[in-house]
Amino acid sequence: MNFKNYVVIIVTFLLLTFSVGSSILNYMKSLDETQKELKERSLPLSIDNIYTEVQRNLIEPTLVSSMMSNDTFLKDWIINSETDIKKISRYLESIKNRYSVFSTFLVSEKTGNYYTSKGLLEKVKEDNPNNAWYFKFKDIQDSYEINLDFNKFLGNSLIMFINYKIFDDEFHYLGATGIGIKISYINEMLKHFRVKYNFNVFFTDKEGNILLSEKENDDIGKVKNIKELNLIKKGALVDNSNLIEYEKNGKAYILNTKYIKELKLYLFVEAEVDKFTKELEKTFYTNLLISLFVTIIIILIILYTIKSYNKKLEKLASHDSLTQLSNRRNFNEYFEKSLKLFKRDKIPRSIIFFDIDNFKMINDNYGHLVGDNVLKRIAAILNLQIRDCDSISRWGGEEFLILLNDSNLEQSFKVAQKLKQSFENDLGLNNLVKEPVTASFGVTEFKEDDTIDKIISRADNGLYAAKNSGKNKVEKVK
Repeated sequence: MNFKNYVVIIVTFLLLTFSVGSSILNYMKSLDETQKELKERSLPLSIDNIYTEVQRNLIEPTLVSSMMSNDTFLKDWIINSETDIKKISRYLESIKNRYSVFSTFLVSEKTGNYYTSKGLLEKVKEDNPNNAWYFKFKDIQDSYEINLDFNKFLGNSLIMFINYKIFDDEFHYLGATGIGIKISYINEMLKHFRVKYNFNVFFTDKEGNILLSEKENDDIGKVKNIKELNLIKKGALVDNSNLIEYEKNGKAYILNTKYIKELKLYLFVEAEVDKFTKELEKTFYTNLLISLFVTIIIILIILYTIKSYNKKLEKLASHDSLTQLSNRRNFNEYFEKSLKLFKRDKIPRSIIFFDIDNFKMINDNYGHLVGDNVLKRIAAILNLQIRDCDSISRWGGEEFLILLNDSNLEQSFKVAQKLKQSFENDLGLNNLVKEPVTASFGVTEFKEDDTIDKIISRADNGLYAAKNSGKNKVEKVK
């Protein structure tokens, strides 16, 4: 290596070291500032914004359920007028329409009747698994609960029910009332949080069981079982907001929590740090690429030049210079691989061996230049009609060989017939020699005990049979 090359290498190394070093230092500084901004401003502000939207979308239905449980009309109806089903149906329907909820319901403790806006649906019974929710709810100390359930009378959708207990003036239990919201609606709301704020949002109970999450992110699982986080031990489930940093699956996360007392649920807002640093990474890599560009462009030019020459040499070695089809040597290599594959996978394969009829006469009558153009035109027709997964070769002179993959004898025979007609009717060929150009074909398929010589020999026999029977024909050989 001469002195000039050494200088180029040293200067290049120094420039790259300075450029890459500066880019990395700037990136690390920006990354630290972005993470600080996320923890101190973006995440706390976002959880407040999300809480506001939760209040509008989830807390309002809870307040509606509470209002229904304290409604004097509803209490009086259960105590004095339960036989008037139309009256309670109209009441439940008016609540449903006024607040645009999916369903409203009432269960009377005295009669066990389950009412909706459509009227009486059923009687709740302890031995009915579908009614277990009511008897479980009746026995808990809390005055209300939120649960997810399927209800056979409300379609196949998963519903979030907000249940409230009803008491008379002397605090005697009268029944339960509330509303139901389609979970698909809640899923859209959580999806909106992810798309708008780039946060994963979900809700848990005090035990860390996730009750509500977006379907696309339902792999979060049970919060207290996430070994990287272990929220219960770290005290994340507290009434005040709490910020936690952790790693999961090799990625850094920041989590903020907030207790929503109206729902008796914990709101979790999870941010994957990488999603907030993507733009920084893009800028870093852009600067890095610009720094490297001047140096590597020369290498790319050299590599491209070498590659181009290699491709030309490879093509010259493997393709016929006149027709640009595979030559005999290259085709033989492909042929051998195909035969080995056939013996392993048993997928049918065939060859078509054909020869241009009276080609010597074309050369004698029209000259070798026209003969060459005929061969080129034949190659063009083959490239148009033969699939890319098959292989075409100029075998020698005016002989051509085609290997068809996943094609049995009958299918290959039809391909040869189509080629024969294409040659005979091609306007380009007719313009070259002022008469139809025809060819004779031999077709055969691979057999279990075949060799390349056996296959070509059978196809060659078919070709000669076509020649001897008048030319411009296709003969198949089994």
